[in-house]
Amino acid sequence: MTHPVPPALQPTLDLLKAMTPFASVSGQISQQRELAQWLEDWIRQNLHGVPVLPVSQQNDDNTPPLVHMRIERQAAKTLVLYNMYDVMPATDEGWEFPPFTGGIAEWPGTGAVYIARGAENNKGPLAGMLMAIKSLCDAGGPDVNLEIILEGEEETGSGRLRRYLAQEPCPVPSAGAVFFPSLCEYGGGAPRVYLGFSGLSGGRLRVRGGAWGGPHAAIHASNANWIANPVWRLVHALHAIAPAENSGVIARQTVDEPANRLLHTLAQQFSISDELHFRRSEKLSVSGDTLACLQQLINGAVLNISEICSVPQQARGVIPHSASAELALRVPPGIDGENLLAAIRQTLSRAEFDGVELELDDSYPGHRFPRNSPGVDALLASYQAQGAQPQVWPWAPGCAPAYTFARIAPAFLIGGLGHGGNAHGVNEFVTLRGLERFQQSVTDWIRFYARDTPFSALPE
Repeated sequence: MTHPVPPALQPTLDLLKAMTPFASVSGQISQQRELAQWLEDWIRQNLHGVPVLPVSQQNDDNTPPLVHMRIERQAAKTLVLYNMYDVMPATDEGWEFPPFTGGIAEWPGTGAVYIARGAENNKGPLAGMLMAIKSLCDAGGPDVNLEIILEGEEETGSGRLRRYLAQEPCPVPSAGAVFFPSLCEYGGGAPRVYLGFSGLSGGRLRVRGGAWGGPHAAIHASNANWIANPVWRLVHALHAIAPAENSGVIARQTVDEPANRLLHTLAQQFSISDELHFRRSEKLSVSGDTLACLQQLINGAVLNISEICSVPQQARGVIPHSASAELALRVPPGIDGENLLAAIRQTLSRAEFDGVELELDDSYPGHRFPRNSPGVDALLASYQAQGAQPQVWPWAPGCAPAYTFARIAPAFLIGGLGHGGNAHGVNEFVTLRGLERFQQSVTDWIRFYARDTPFSALPE
């Protein structure tokens, strides 16, 4: 079935379709490298961008390349546009179209959607961002200098990006703001503006067999009365770090007055039932009125366990020789994540946890900035231009490497109109109408930033 595409949207959709087949998943370095080179070439040819860090000169075979392009306009202002080209893994099971092929479908109640891995997170927004820049360039703009930075490790901690920006001197010049264009009409609701982001520490807890009493190699389960099982030791350690009755929350902070003012305004328009309409059958660990629930959502440091496994796997009749749990510690700005990690290590140093090791892949702190920071008014005005009334959050419960840009610009803003969904899941999508709204909002955002367009409808 052929689905009509608005003529103005067709080039953006064509760009998204061209990016979709790259399986730019963590661990697939060749695919990530090919997409990075493809993006660098596209920006050079279509936006006249100049490579600051050519992909061809990044020879680390184990790390996805950065794409850093510069569009110099001899303007008074400089803006950093950040985005990502890595996506989550996907198999064909359950998808309407193969996830790395993609296709258009008509969904009742939603309309025409483009379905593919990365359609929402974040190849769709990346395509819209690039085409927004192209529309401004074709019209003789933009009236700002642009630094475009695209990374391939956002889903795994942004290690290369953080090391790159930590260099002396910094390869990215000082800017007024950093924009991370993304689809922010979550579930088709009001767009969001986050004035900060949580930090992230990712890794695993591992228990190996050996001198503490566990087996050096898998042995028959009939020995369970004699031989300690590393899985039980792992479960014991996890409970000591984050008791199950707290659902992984290991620290909370009092929400300060500036954040509470924003939450009071947000609570008047926020609907928890609408937010969780895809998960109404699940048990929620929240209580109190809307304001209390919002405070609970953003004020806690939470340890999430995404996977527990043992070696060998699926061997019911054996005692495994090792076990591990994949962990992600999400820490809001205001709570010291390093102190929490130190406390976890102190707990694991007890004799009862001999043989339990914490392995960290990467770690970065949370970061927040004031409502009156550069770029915030421009983002709000870009929503208002299309009749959208935004929600302003003190910071996001989700994570982003905002802190790493703090030495470059006073604000790191994620934003953009547009409705997508199922990120990280089956049938990830963006609505065609949402992609069109998104591109226009990014175009307006850049223009309004260049002109210092004010927005005064929301409280400070």
